[in-house]
Amino acid sequence: MRACKTAAQERETIAKECAALRAAFKETDSPDQDSVRHRNVAKLMFIHMLGYPTHFGQMECVKLIASGNYPDKRIGYLALMVLLDERQEVLMLVTNSMKNDLLSSNQFIVGLSLTALGNISSAEMARDLAPEVEKLLGSKNSFIRKKAALASVRVLKKVPELVEDFLAPAAKLLEDRHHGVLISAVTLVTEMCESFPETADFFRSKVAVLVRVLKNLVGSSFSAEHDVGGLNDPFLQVKVLRLLRILGHGDADASDLMSDILAQVATNTNTSKNAGNAVLYECVQTIMGVESISGLRVLAINVLGKFLQKTDNNIRYVALNTLAKVVSVDTQAVQRHRSMIVGCVKDSDVSIRRRALELVYALVNENNITVLAKELIDYLVVSDSEFRPDLANKIGTLVERFAPEKRWHLDTARHLLEQAGEHVGGVFHQRRACDLSIPKEERYR
Repeated sequence: MRACKTAAQERETIAKECAALRAAFKETDSPDQDSVRHRNVAKLMFIHMLGYPTHFGQMECVKLIASGNYPDKRIGYLALMVLLDERQEVLMLVTNSMKNDLLSSNQFIVGLSLTALGNISSAEMARDLAPEVEKLLGSKNSFIRKKAALASVRVLKKVPELVEDFLAPAAKLLEDRHHGVLISAVTLVTEMCESFPETADFFRSKVAVLVRVLKNLVGSSFSAEHDVGGLNDPFLQVKVLRLLRILGHGDADASDLMSDILAQVATNTNTSKNAGNAVLYECVQTIMGVESISGLRVLAINVLGKFLQKTDNNIRYVALNTLAKVVSVDTQAVQRHRSMIVGCVKDSDVSIRRRALELVYALVNENNITVLAKELIDYLVVSDSEFRPDLANKIGTLVERFAPEKRWHLDTARHLLEQAGEHVGGVFHQRRACDLSIPKEERYR
């Protein structure tokens, strides 16, 4: 393949290799075929990834999976996930082999079967293998428990009526001490709560367990294995915070249990690395998503205010986007960061400018209209031409809605029309046409 100079040469090479593979696959009685089958299937996967048809080799995956040799099984399961999908009828032929592998004493063979089940399982396969997966959730081997939890996510997506069978095993996994099992268990429970909201009541009894897990992650020492940017397993922290948000939504008791640890995460997380910013962002989302006290919400909004001071545009955009969602919850707390938000309207990044403008639009009221209108009109003079129409129209609408007095209204409207009259004239004319206090013949003059 590397020697091919043109696309035509590549197609010719692939055609010759596919012909050789077909011939090899037909030699079912040859003893040499068993020893090279895994290598031929590996070639087939490479051809598939180049975009060429490989349907003629699907049955070879089934033969490799049925083999008692672990290297053959590994290539067979990999090919099954690469070459096939859940719509292929060939999948039904491997169900029995997968069931046998789930019962194997070799943890790696069990892991291969669980991985394939979690990736391409059809509804029929999931229903047939669900009992074995449920049993493996209670395995003594942490590697198998982790794989079984991830496979359970796929099983429940394909066969929702089995959710009750997985409630107790999933809840028990939340008490596991192994990080890999914990993150898989939290993923499973989160999926169950999102897909089946009625299960959230069952898992709310585990809020105290999740709080203890998060407290251990934040406060205790940790091994180098879980160190990411100076944080103790931020991936698990983010997953736990997301699950706490789901369980605390609409439940005051559950929210009270997690309030202290949420404050601790928001206060003590190191933001010098991006991993810390990710944990803080998820913490803010959780605080605003549960029944938090006002002091905790103010703390979360202050965290977003610190995000606005960052130089990374991605972090600043995320902060503006989140502030726009929470401004209706605690407008006063967001108002404290008004100067930084207005500063973002003048940013060089157009996406940040537009998001900041939408947030300023939500912050304007009768008390601050005079200050904000002046700042926005001053910026209008030097803004980019493609940004000016949107900004001018928003300023015009705000002036019309929150003008404190007629004299200020007229002066500001005149100033705005002088700077960008071609963009905002329609705003004032439309408002005049809709004002029923003005006689009809005057409204349309």
